[in-house]
Amino acid sequence: MGEVSPQAKDDKWPTLADRLAAMARDLLAQESVQDTVDRISAHAVALIDGCDAAGILTLRRRAVTTIAATDDVVRASDAVQGELREGPCFDVVTLEGSVQHIPDLREAGDSWPRYAPRAVELGLRSAMGFRLFDRHNTLGALNVYSFAPNAFTPQDEHLGWLLASHAAVAFAHARTEDQLQTALRSRDEIGQAIGIVRERFDLRQDQAFAVLKRTSQDLNVKLREIAERIVRGEDLPH
Repeated sequence: MGEVSPQAKDDKWPTLADRLAAMARDLLAQESVQDTVDRISAHAVALIDGCDAAGILTLRRRAVTTIAATDDVVRASDAVQGELREGPCFDVVTLEGSVQHIPDLREAGDSWPRYAPRAVELGLRSAMGFRLFDRHNTLGALNVYSFAPNAFTPQDEHLGWLLASHAAVAFAHARTEDQLQTALRSRDEIGQAIGIVRERFDLRQDQAFAVLKRTSQDLNVKLREIAERIVRGEDLPH
């Protein structure tokens, strides 16, 4: 098969730009963080030529967690990276640089001497990792895998970086929305709990809140959790 001409490659970008724009709209339309990260992974497989599996990992308190995956092999790879503290996605979160790309995991050399053989055992041959970050934080890493060696071209790497950039914005937006909704639900439940305690013990509002706060401190339990228990009809913990 003959090589693809530079002109043919250039002609692909308007179509890819349209697909990236459609992806961005789709991600922002999702209703939860989980829906968003699941769609990011699915779009990676759909948009990047040669991509057989994709997922997103996060690193919190030195623990690797797979929060989205299109295939169990992604979860297995993430687990190995967490265990060995090395690999394309682990490194892209912990080291300088926003992209890691290994064309053939069988020839990884000194890059990931322990991870690469384990990845090959899983059937993986090519891998790319892209940092997901906003202005303030590293959110995690987008993992892109192929079961074939040398599956990803420089254009695919560029496309993956563009996809990850869009994805990070959507991920951060979804997480902020989720935190806001959680805060609003907590405020509502605390308000309900204050009303219940006021009525139950014939207290003023400030006295009822002080009871909840003191109970939270004495039991070393979050105020929100104390409020949830009371709203569910449980007695005031002591």
